[in-house]
Amino acid sequence: MSAEQRPPLYECLDDRFRSGRCMNGDERWEVLHTGSRWAEGPVYVPAWRQLVWSDIPNDRMLRWDEETGAVGVFRREAGHTNGNTLDRQGRLITCEQGNRRVTRTEHDGTRTVLADRWRGKRLNSPNDAAVTSDGAIWFSDPDFGITSDYEGHRAESEIGANNVYRIDPATGRVEVAADGFGAPNGLVFSADERQLFVSDTRAGCIRVFQVRGDGSLDGGAVFADAAERPDARFDNLRFDADGRLWAAAMNDGVHCYDPDGTLIGRLDVPEPVANIAWGGAKRNRLFVAATTSLYSLVSAVTGTHPTGPGRPPAPVALPGAEGQV
Repeated sequence: MSAEQRPPLYECLDDRFRSGRCMNGDERWEVLHTGSRWAEGPVYVPAWRQLVWSDIPNDRMLRWDEETGAVGVFRREAGHTNGNTLDRQGRLITCEQGNRRVTRTEHDGTRTVLADRWRGKRLNSPNDAAVTSDGAIWFSDPDFGITSDYEGHRAESEIGANNVYRIDPATGRVEVAADGFGAPNGLVFSADERQLFVSDTRAGCIRVFQVRGDGSLDGGAVFADAAERPDARFDNLRFDADGRLWAAAMNDGVHCYDPDGTLIGRLDVPEPVANIAWGGAKRNRLFVAATTSLYSLVSAVTGTHPTGPGRPPAPVALPGAEGQV
C-alpha cells in the first residue's frame, strides 16, 4: 500500500484530541516485531528497559530490548499467558490463561501462584490484572481460554460466570469484586484509585465502578460503548497523565476518551488490536500488540505507570495460593 493509499494514523473526532496534543508525535507506526499468532498483554519493565508481551496460541512470552531492538523468548510453555502487569515491587504479575491462574514472577525467577480457584472451583481463564497501592491484585476472568484449544484448553466453566476478582493483600483470599459481565477483559484504575474501569468485550462497552474505602465496588455504569462504531470490540485499557482513557478497540484501532466519556479520537492500526501499554524512558511511547505484530509510536502524550502515580509504599507480603512453581 502506498503512502497515498494508506489511511491517516490519527483520526480527530473532537477538537480536544487536537488541542490535547494527542496528534503530535510519530506519523507512522514502527514495527518492532512480527511473527506472533495473537500478540497480547504488553508491559514495559523500566528496570530492564524491556517490553514483555504474550503470544497466546504459540504458548510463549516474548521480550523486546529498548537499547538494542533485539527480540527474544522470555518464557516458553508459558501457560498460554494473556495479560501482564507489575506489582508495587516491580515483579511481573501474569494471567496464565491456559493454566487458569494468576502468578507472580519473583526477582529470582521463580513463580508464585497467587490465585487459581474461587471457593474451591477452578478459575475460567484469567485475562488482565491491575495492582492498587495497598498491594491488592485485581483480575478479570472471562472464558476465552476454555472455549477452544486455540488460546488455552477447552473445558467447562466450574464457576459458571465471568467475573472480576480481588486478591486480598494480607490474606491472599480471592473474592468476587464485580459480576454480571458478558466477558470482562481489560481493567484499569483511575489515578486516585477511586474508580475502576472494566471493558466488557461481549457487551461492547466499558463500565466504571466506584471503589469504596474497604476495597469493595459500587455502580458499574456504562462509561463508553461501541454503538456508533460497531467494529470496535474493547480489550485492554490504559490512562494517560492527563486523565484520558485509551482503549484497544480490536477492529477499530485504538480509541481515546475524554474524562467525560466522549470519544475524541482514534489511532488507525494495520491489524486488529489486542492490547496497548505505555513505556519508554519518558513513558511517552505507546506499544500496541496487534495480532501478528508489536507496534510502537512515540507521542507527545505521557502515559501512566501500571503501578499508578507517586512513590510505591513499603512492600506488602502476599502469600501464594500454592507456593512456588
